Amino acid sequence: MGSIVELTYYPVKGCAGVPVGETLVTPAGLAHDRSFMVVSEEGVHRTQRRDPRLAVIRPGIGADGGRLTLRAPGHGSVDVEVDTVGARRPVDLFGVAYQGIDQGPAAADWLSGVLGAPSRLVRVPPEHERVTDGRTPGTCGYADSGALHVVSRSTLDLLHRKLAERGARPLPMDRFRPNIVVDGWDEPHTEDRAHRMTVGGTELAYAKLALRCAVTMVDQEVGAGAGPEPLRTLAGYRRAAGGGIAFGTKFSILRTGRVSVGDTVDVSLWGESEL
Repeated sequence: MGSIVELTYYPVKGCAGVPVGETLVTPAGLAHDRSFMVVSEEGVHRTQRRDPRLAVIRPGIGADGGRLTLRAPGHGSVDVEVDTVGARRPVDLFGVAYQGIDQGPAAADWLSGVLGAPSRLVRVPPEHERVTDGRTPGTCGYADSGALHVVSRSTLDLLHRKLAERGARPLPMDRFRPNIVVDGWDEPHTEDRAHRMTVGGTELAYAKLALRCAVTMVDQEVGAGAGPEPLRTLAGYRRAAGGGIAFGTKFSILRTGRVSVGDTVDVSLWGESEL
């Protein structure tokens, strides 16, 4: 029987996460997760793939979502009164067109200084109706795909053993930016086979494997590339049948509710891994 040992949401896509002891799970995932996104002046999303310094920006958001604070070493902070009613502007996320509400010049100037490139901050509009793909369709804010990203500790432990065989150092879980970390599943990648589960007051359903990219090679503490691991090692044993390197699983939300660190993860439907 597994249980939650870490809960983390990421208010601003690509920026640092916020660990919590408990939180609400909405249809789009943990409350406030990827509600904001940094974009270029043309509206194209910024990602750690190209802008690794996003990782050093540490957001904080009030429980009601009305105020966002951004901090970064050497740049102080900026407070944002969150705008949910302003004019919409087009934004581009992996070539797909969405809408965003611009959060004003103060946030834009501060982000431009941290990242060294003209940037704007946008928020998901209330009418955002994104549909995500996978075995169980769902919705999310500006996440890459899927409402919840789940990884087990045993999955990371196996990677550490594989890295040690290469003489490489272990890596922290934050390289993979999960929302939920589960302990108590002895077999690595059990999350691949957990196709329906209840956690706290919620019910989750398997959507798809989480395919990994160059973000996993960014040191989240300093906001700089530190490759080639873990992708080099993962490529030796976690290549997905449809292409890409899989590590962790994406879930859609069947029933909203609250979850807490310590909650039991009760799997009601097991399936085969799609790896």
